[in-house]
Amino acid sequence: MALYEHVVISRQDISPQQAEALNDQIKAIIEEHGGAVAKIEYWGLRNLTYRIRKNRKGHYSLLALDAPPAAVKELERQLSINEDVLRYLTIRVEELDLELSPILARRDRERERETRREDAY
Repeated sequence: MALYEHVVISRQDISPQQAEALNDQIKAIIEEHGGAVAKIEYWGLRNLTYRIRKNRKGHYSLLALDAPPAAVKELERQLSINEDVLRYLTIRVEELDLELSPILARRDRERERETRREDAY
């Protein structure tokens, strides 16, 4: 099976719980077609560089997939039909990076700094 990184941007109007449910749907599609999801990261509601379908923000998610090409093709077909999905991108990679992405790692570092500042006072 091939290894992929998959990023999904969903509409700003949906709740974070609905964005997580979309991630669960993606996982179900991949597993249904004989693949596996190694990692799911929900990055939260973030600003878009430019408007997409009149949206200025979007819920971002990153998934690390180990799946056959047919499963990825079916996933992309279903995401293109879904009205909540603004954009998606699937990239084939040589190996999966299961560590925290730079976005979540930076967020954790910022939280640690804030707690140190609060403890200092």
